Amino acid sequence: MKHIVYDCDNTFGVRNCDVDDGLALLYLLGCKDAIVHGITSTFGNSNIETVHQTIQKMLKEIGREDITLKRGGNCAGAYQSEAADYLADMARKYQGELSILATGSLTNIRGAYLQDSKFFENVKEIVLMGGITEPLIFEKKVMNELNFSCDPLASLTVLEKGRRVSVITGNNCLKVLFTKEEYKKELFTSDRDIAKYIRERTDYWFGYNQEDYGIQGFYNWDVTAAVYLMHPELFADVKDRYDFSGEDLKTGYLRASGNGRQECNLPVILEEQAFKRNIYDTWMNVEMPKRSNMDSTV
Repeated sequence: MKHIVYDCDNTFGVRNCDVDDGLALLYLLGCKDAIVHGITSTFGNSNIETVHQTIQKMLKEIGREDITLKRGGNCAGAYQSEAADYLADMARKYQGELSILATGSLTNIRGAYLQDSKFFENVKEIVLMGGITEPLIFEKKVMNELNFSCDPLASLTVLEKGRRVSVITGNNCLKVLFTKEEYKKELFTSDRDIAKYIRERTDYWFGYNQEDYGIQGFYNWDVTAAVYLMHPELFADVKDRYDFSGEDLKTGYLRASGNGRQECNLPVILEEQAFKRNIYDTWMNVEMPKRSNMDSTV
């Protein structure tokens, strides 16, 4: 059983904003061997107020208001927050057992370290979604890195001082594209409430990716990190030496170097269909409350 705190910039269902933090949360909740003790909100996809309210709304909609939610810092350098305190407290409470999944800016995690210098020693593992090893070039334009670059100092702290850190980079997520055709096959033919919920909240995202980037579908960036946390057997670990710097991290760049100061693991997906099958099946494990009063739009 994994004990998890999820640190995220969830904008699930917010128009023109990313959906994959919310999909990653649903994935974790569908894993029978995962306990999501809490969620800490951070900025990135949107401002902290929008993110925090989105998480509150989502937890109510899926009937999981029992999950602790703590507000994080609202900008780079805002290291004192209830989220940072909570992360440090949970790492002490579950010393050697706590897994952290982080899919937004890393401000709260640096804050936890500043609150408790033994924070990284107490944590069992950290899985991050973020960083690039080369530009993300699509048909219409280049996609900027949007996680590590939000707070480069915080990212540098986690990458340099963290123990057992694995990074799902934007580049490694490109191996698997979720197309609208298969998305419809999996979710639009199901009468399960969770399938209806996901398609209502995320269907617009295909249009956004097509119009803005020319992508014929979307990449499940944050879900990929959640899958690695729960099922690392679906990936190949790729460890290398890196020279991390605050300057590089302003663009999220991870600089590999044969004699770099830090070793870091950048896992890659092994087999596309097994990976996708695991995601769709796990989402369907989520039990939804009655939806009679649920809005279909945000």
